[in-house]
Amino acid sequence: MVKSMSYCIVLVVLLALSPLCFCHKVVQGGYLYPQFYDHSCPQAQQIVKSVVAQAVSRDRRMAASLLRLHFHDCFVKGCDASVLLDNSGSIVSEKGSKPNKNSIRGFEVIDEIKAELERACPHTVSCADILAIAARDSTVISGGPNWEVPLGRKDSRGASLSGSNNDIPAPNNTFNTILTKFKRQGLNLVDLVALSGAHTIGNARCVSFKQRLYNQNQNGQPDPTLNALYASQLRNQCPRSGGDQNLFFLDHESPFNFDNSYYRNILANKGLLNSDQVLLTKNHKSMKLVKQYAENVELFFDHFAKSVVKMGNISPLTGMKGEIRANCRRINAY
Repeated sequence: MVKSMSYCIVLVVLLALSPLCFCHKVVQGGYLYPQFYDHSCPQAQQIVKSVVAQAVSRDRRMAASLLRLHFHDCFVKGCDASVLLDNSGSIVSEKGSKPNKNSIRGFEVIDEIKAELERACPHTVSCADILAIAARDSTVISGGPNWEVPLGRKDSRGASLSGSNNDIPAPNNTFNTILTKFKRQGLNLVDLVALSGAHTIGNARCVSFKQRLYNQNQNGQPDPTLNALYASQLRNQCPRSGGDQNLFFLDHESPFNFDNSYYRNILANKGLLNSDQVLLTKNHKSMKLVKQYAENVELFFDHFAKSVVKMGNISPLTGMKGEIRANCRRINAY
């Protein structure tokens, strides 16, 4: 009787101490939870935070770049750090895809974080988890919401150029195409509108929105949903011919502050990308969310944090699947 009671007490204590293990179940049968490195590398998150803070202090654009890396990773084969792999004999890098070429950056910061972690805790922290933590820290540093990052991902041993070309939403996609791409990842309309709010920081190239200025409907006319004065200002640095790589703030009001002015810009017909403005013009439910987020920054922050966590749970490799890369740019040699 005493033995049975002792067993029950131990079981209850174990269950009480590990509730998070049941909060982020993944397809592969493993679990992601914020305390994953508490014993194997307790300083892991502080190391990531410190390197990210230094990188952003050197280059204010880096916060948006690191956040984008996590997004572009998760939408291709899941959150497995495939986006970080360079070309090799067996791998065609995702870095050369249309959405990524001349766009994604920050790889040297991930290298720096990985080097620090390898010195502190060799062969322990995955590159996929580094991306997830760095995205959170970049958001917080920019004034955005904080959240606990579920951890325990492994790194893939392959990349998918075709997946990168086809699965990442493009600036010129229609609203329905973008929503379809989100749904394929298990994300919904709320996730789409909330995660689009990441465009409150960062830049876009002229080529990403040029068609809105000159030939939105193949008739040479500008996009009627784009504020005329704003369009005129954009044309000064984004000419009909040339200037494709010129950079523009996605949120011209507060380009380095993670806030809700992105949604206020959309309401004023000053969303830079077509994929921004269609949130207001092509769907009643998304229009309602844009207005709510524009009025209530706390609501936006809450939804954004939940959606990032949800995105971070897209098909991660756990347990015996994948590996912990020693160098985030290449797979381990066995």
